[in-house]
Amino acid sequence: MKIGILSQFPQLYSTQRLVAACEERGHEAVVINTLNCYMNINSIKPSIHYEGEELVGFDAIIPRIHASVTFYGCAVVRQFEMMGVFVANDSISIARSRDKLRALQLLSRKGIGMPITGFANKPNDIPDLINMVGGAPLVIKLLEGTQGIGVVLAETKTAAESVIEAFLGLKANILVQEYIKESNGSDIRCFVVGDKVVASMKRQGPEGDFRSNLHLGGCGEKIKITPEERKMAVAAVKAMGLVVAGVDILRSHRGPLILEVNSAPGIEGIEQTTGISVTEPIVEYIEKMVAARKSNRPIIA
Repeated sequence: MKIGILSQFPQLYSTQRLVAACEERGHEAVVINTLNCYMNINSIKPSIHYEGEELVGFDAIIPRIHASVTFYGCAVVRQFEMMGVFVANDSISIARSRDKLRALQLLSRKGIGMPITGFANKPNDIPDLINMVGGAPLVIKLLEGTQGIGVVLAETKTAAESVIEAFLGLKANILVQEYIKESNGSDIRCFVVGDKVVASMKRQGPEGDFRSNLHLGGCGEKIKITPEERKMAVAAVKAMGLVVAGVDILRSHRGPLILEVNSAPGIEGIEQTTGISVTEPIVEYIEKMVAARKSNRPIIA
């Protein structure tokens, strides 16, 4: 097969590992810079051009769309869909997962556990908004933030009111979320492919920081998740309509809670922490789906 990897950063560990996994299984892997694609949108033969040539002959695409180019990246993925190419995560699912508010509403609709979350627009909503999520301490998140950036822990009601007023004064869209104290600055990252959790790790934030992101100084360790956590991670991915995703889970007194579903999860941290290849299952899944398409068999994930 000819598999395209949509990535702006061919030198990244995640991109290189996907290329290696494709080639190890006998496929041709082509890294395509998302922003260098341009499209011919028509009703007869939609196409994508790249560096002066038309992209043809692809059996599948693995999107690695950076959060900063979600709009254009989804347009490129959607164009491949229009051309009949199988995509590991489709454009609608990527867009759903990137909109934090929409993602939480979808999880809520499916009855999937998550921290109590508030969303408001007017400053005079602040006192009731704070009470709605259980009062301080609480977490305030920018809707457009990624990788722990734009996430603030307000430890008192006064601090929470000041931060919320500041964000709203800047016309920023924010979520106000219950703080799960018992998680103690840690969460669980589950890497899901299809209907399976192929690897999982516990991430612990550095001393004094409630954010557990590895690139912010957190550390990871291999962990065995519970059947409930496994089931919840897969359900969260299905709620978004994704195939490949990273799911962040908090352990709380009332059970596991979904924090976020990431459509382009980092590969380096979880592979190096667990010693498990997460790229091979991705390619295996693509092989199965493309073969089923070509033979017109029912697709069973």
